[in-house]
Amino acid sequence: MRISAVSIVLGLLIALSISAESDFSGQWMIEFEKSNANQVEIRLRYDTIHDHYENSFEIEKKYLQGLSESQAMSSGTNVKFQLKREPGNFDCEGWFNAGKGSGHFVFLPDPNFSKQLVSRGFETPRNDQLFRLALADVTLALVDELKAQGYERPTIDQLVRVGDHGVTLAYIRGLASAGYRVEHIDLLIRMADHGVTPEYIQALQAEGYRNLPADQLIRAVDHGVTPEFVKGLSAAGYSKNDMDKMIRVVDHGVDPDFIKEIHDQGYSNLSLDDLVRMRDHGVDGDFIRGIKQAGFTNASAEELVRMRDHGVTPEYVQMLRSRKLQNLTIDQVIRMRDHGIEG
Repeated sequence: MRISAVSIVLGLLIALSISAESDFSGQWMIEFEKSNANQVEIRLRYDTIHDHYENSFEIEKKYLQGLSESQAMSSGTNVKFQLKREPGNFDCEGWFNAGKGSGHFVFLPDPNFSKQLVSRGFETPRNDQLFRLALADVTLALVDELKAQGYERPTIDQLVRVGDHGVTLAYIRGLASAGYRVEHIDLLIRMADHGVTPEYIQALQAEGYRNLPADQLIRAVDHGVTPEFVKGLSAAGYSKNDMDKMIRVVDHGVDPDFIKEIHDQGYSNLSLDDLVRMRDHGVDGDFIRGIKQAGFTNASAEELVRMRDHGVTPEYVQMLRSRKLQNLTIDQVIRMRDHGIEG
């Protein structure tokens, strides 16, 4: 049997086409929730030569073109629909039964999106980059917003990272409304990665913390300086502190509950540095209460720390007093403890 050159070429083209499509294909799963009229959760699973990936996100039903509510909630039916994205579409086929569906998808890049990027000064994106951009729903509006806000023009790979790390158009605009245009794409990504949200910035601003550098905001989030923590310290009388000091306070475990413990024992005029020192050395409300009951009702914060450091417990002081040693000073008690005197 003779095979023509044209047949060979057509066969090669078909094989290449199938190979290209298989690089950007995978499985989809969707659950329709009756309680949410507008959105569904979709999971896309796909393999590369290096690893297995899964993306899960919520999407408005209107972007699943060709899929109706009646099909999804049916007792069983075949479906074909598209998940529409600007960088390209996910052509989906599969099966739905009682609101749960699954099947196979193939990604088809949109040439117009590539042209639009090139017209904006970008290099022509590869199909694998378009696939990643589509998964993250990176739009031309996002690209234009970066330029409008004065960000350095990203590379295509940086745009992919912007999408992968959850930097959305709403996030960029939210930062801008809070007064932040950080200019550098990598710093923008770091802020999103570490959970520095516009809402977080605005909550700190409401407590008087304005114009904080981006790096300091990242450190504040990483160390657990929450708006609730800041409000709690303000209510305890410690407002508008240097953010580096706030970070140190959190790191050392001084929280509003600890401050209340100390204040309730009559120590309400202490600095945050005093409170940090007390926390570090184990001086808490129970220790102070015990020392008072043992007779030292007016010990200073520094004396309390010294007693704790030298192993002077309320029980030790009471033991000394039970042996007729009633008029001892704090310094004498500390020296006695250091020398192993048990009364």
